[in-house]
This record gives sequence, C-alpha cells and structure tokens, in this order.
Amino acid sequence: MPKMQGYNLVAVFNKECGKMLMCERLKEPYKGLKNMVGGKIEEDENHESAAYRELFEETGITWEQIKLTHLMDFNYYLDNCYVEVYVGRLNCEVSVKGDENTLFWSDLEHNFFDMGEYAGEGNIGHIMEHIKMYKEQLL
Repeated sequence: MPKMQGYNLVAVFNKECGKMLMCERLKEPYKGLKNMVGGKIEEDENHESAAYRELFEETGITWEQIKLTHLMDFNYYLDNCYVEVYVGRLNCEVSVKGDENTLFWSDLEHNFFDMGEYAGEGNIGHIMEHIKMYKEQLL
C-alpha cells in the first residue's frame, strides 16, 4: 500500500476569539462549501511547519502572528489519506489575503454540522465541538 497523503486544516480565531477565519472553496473537492484553511503536507516535511506554511500561503498569516496547537487527526484509510487539525488565536490584528479560495471571518453561531453549507461530512462541526470543550487550553 502506498504511503498515506497528509493534509492539514487550521482553525484560526481572531484576537478576541469572536470570529473564525473560513474560506469558500473555489474548486473540488467541496466546491462552493465553507471550510477552514489548510492544505497538503509535503513528503518529508515537518507536519507543524506544514501547517504554518499552508496558513501563510493561503492567508498571509505568519508564525509570529499565531501559535498553533495540534488538536486531532482524521485517518481515511479507504482514501489513503489523513488530516491533521490545528487551532490558534491571532495575537494581533491582521489583514488576510488569499488567491486559492475566498476568505472571510465567520461568527461562531452557525450549525457547522450542516453538510449543505460546510465541507467535510460534519467534521467541521465535530472540530468546533472539541474546540469548545478545550477552549481555555487552546485559545
């Protein structure tokens, strides 16, 4: 069996923790749905470094502006891939910019389990529930 492909997903909260950075996907998979930012982990790349790299590439947010914590992983054996989830709160105000997907700040009062609106077959909701459970430690 070939080596599993790794991806990361990053939940970014603004400095006040009242909003979360999200994107609307412009291509498949999940075209038109809302998602957290993230991307592919390159072969032999340090996984935490990959999360910071993808965050910078997709948003312009630098490692100096946020501290990420590794929250959880999802393994998809039939798809031969895994997703690592990171969480962080900005330590300053930032202006985000990205070309890959449409970025926006979302308030936190949504049904993140709504698969007609959010990518990941309910995983965004699952991630958000874990962030709520460990909010004091994570943010």
